[in-house]
Parts: sequence; structure tokens; C-alpha cells
Amino acid sequence: MNYLSKLLLAAATVLAVPAALAQEASVIAPDILVQNVTEEVLATLRQDKEIRNGNTQKTIALVQAKVLPHFNFNRMTALAVGRDWSKASAAQKEKLANQFRDLLVRTYANAVSSYRDQKVRYKPFKMSSDDTDVLVRTEIQQPGSRPIQLDYSLEKTDKGWKVYDVVVAGVSLVTNYRSSFSQQIREGGIDGLINTLSEKNKALEKGKA
Repeated sequence: MNYLSKLLLAAATVLAVPAALAQEASVIAPDILVQNVTEEVLATLRQDKEIRNGNTQKTIALVQAKVLPHFNFNRMTALAVGRDWSKASAAQKEKLANQFRDLLVRTYANAVSSYRDQKVRYKPFKMSSDDTDVLVRTEIQQPGSRPIQLDYSLEKTDKGWKVYDVVVAGVSLVTNYRSSFSQQIREGGIDGLINTLSEKNKALEKGKA
């Protein structure tokens, strides 16, 4: 995976929410939610030496507990697969979403340890009371480097606001995967993509990717 992909995935890890806030997600405005949970997670990353020192299992547990509930992986997978999504059966869609979720979780876990006290600036945000799809814009400030634009696309569901894309420096996470997914489907069909993702996850689990 190239540097930009890792950056996209590392950036997405900051959107995690503590259990107390999870129960209130449906009533918290999306920009406030992003700000609250970002600061919570950054504080945890600063303080947890095991995660900073590369404890993969602890990092995976953190991602599974706090990140997964607040991402819409079905929609993310559908967007990443693109027009081929409609060709997949219900069973294939479920397998694709599960494998894509596992890929993101393991890649998040590998990327979290690269965090080094970056700061986040939250940009002005406006929305109407009837909006159901919004963009929350932030900026990652790094000492000695140019700021990185980091945006979250969220949709309002009956379970609260859910992230369905992360955009870093104008590049979408789901779009970044689309070309490679399309190529794998052309070469081996939907099942071929499922197998490719499965093998990638096995490699990551063994620390070979």
C-alpha cells in the first residue's frame, strides 16, 4: 500500500468515540462529534505507550471497539467497488464488506503507531436541520511540514451519524481503492476480489504486509 493510502487510513483512526458518547451520537451535531472524539482519541494515543510502541493486538482491539461502530462499512464497500457492486449477490456483498472492514481495521492498527503529536484544527461548519449528508473539514498540523486537509463525509442514520468516506488532501479513501478493486474484479470476478482481500488480511495478520 502506498504512502497516501496509509495516510488516509491513519487519518481515519482519529474518528473513534468513547462508549459514553456513542449512546448520544444521534443527538450530537456531526462537527461536535468529530471534534469531541478526535480529541479523546488523540489523548489516548499520546498516553498509551504500548500502542505507540507497536502493540498490534491492543491497537486492533482499540480500533474494533471505538472505530467500527461509527463507520458505515456497507456503504464504504459499495462506493469502493463501484458499479460492480450491483453485480454481486447478497452473500458476496456481505463477504466483501467483512473483508474490506477487516482490511481497514488491520491497516488502521498498523498506522496508529505512526502518530507523533500532530494537532488538529477544526474548520467552520454549517448545516441545516434537515441535512442528512455532511462534510466536516479539519486540518492536521505537523511541526516542520505543511498542514494536511482532512475531511469526513458523514450520513445521518437511525443509529446516529456514520462516516462513509475520509478525504485527505482531496483524495477519497473509497475512490483510492476503486481502481484496484475494478482491476481485480476484471481479472477474477467478485469472488476474485473477495479472495484477494482475504489473502491480504491473512498476510497482515501474520505481519507480512
